[in-house]
Amino acid sequence: MQDTYSPPLSPSDYLEPACLLCGDEFGAAEHYRPVPMDRVRAKLDELEGRRDFAGAERQLRYWLDEARLGRDTRGTFALENELMGFCRKQGRREDAYRAAEAALALIGPLGLEGSVTAATCYVNSATVYDAFGEPERALPLFERARAIYERELPADDPRLGGLYNNMGLALAACKRWDEARENYRRALEIMAKTPGGELEQAVTWLNVADALFSRRGAEDAEAEIADCLDKAAALLDSTAPARDGYYAFVCEKCAPGFDFYGWFAYAAELRERAEVIYAGA
Repeated sequence: MQDTYSPPLSPSDYLEPACLLCGDEFGAAEHYRPVPMDRVRAKLDELEGRRDFAGAERQLRYWLDEARLGRDTRGTFALENELMGFCRKQGRREDAYRAAEAALALIGPLGLEGSVTAATCYVNSATVYDAFGEPERALPLFERARAIYERELPADDPRLGGLYNNMGLALAACKRWDEARENYRRALEIMAKTPGGELEQAVTWLNVADALFSRRGAEDAEAEIADCLDKAAALLDSTAPARDGYYAFVCEKCAPGFDFYGWFAYAAELRERAEVIYAGA
């Protein structure tokens, strides 16, 4: 997949309004300049929504440099979390690992131990390690995150649903089938109650299908796998999810799974849906 052209960042993407009382050209304090993370994330969503991955990376790395220069450690932490996810989705193992390790190393200095923020970093990092074939390295981080999430979050919080789904993948990779299925069940239960949770449910049903295939084989689990695929397709076809960049991303993510099980026409349709959305972005 080739990156699309991205124009250079405009000053409004990175400069804060000038303050006459401050001592430098950026209008920031001498020793501390916080990164505007809300604006950074909005810009990232915009760039990724039109598949401008080169522009998204420039945005991330520019603000990461700014956070370090401005001594914004919390901003640095947030940006390393964003960067590890970006590099994971781009299939760049070394860059994703570097960002994950940098983010994990900041939890202690920031005094975040035991917090939901730390738990989210554990989930992000564990997902990176599992995505690149190290589920055994991922599972202790998932366990740490689960202990915090289950203690601090409501039982129906969608962050728990995401944790259970991703942890299920690592458990299945380690052939801990019963634990994986239980995590998938919990993820589906939570996301069924979450407004807009249809896409996450679709992904989880495909993960259940993969676990059945790996454990029992295509012939023995054929009927159950077909049921999983039917449920995933119904969720993707639902009119509830917004047809936006995230929907396009999920369609692209799910298409190879349907291809694997012989649903070639439906996989092609999902890719076409994604292309239509990207073309209009």
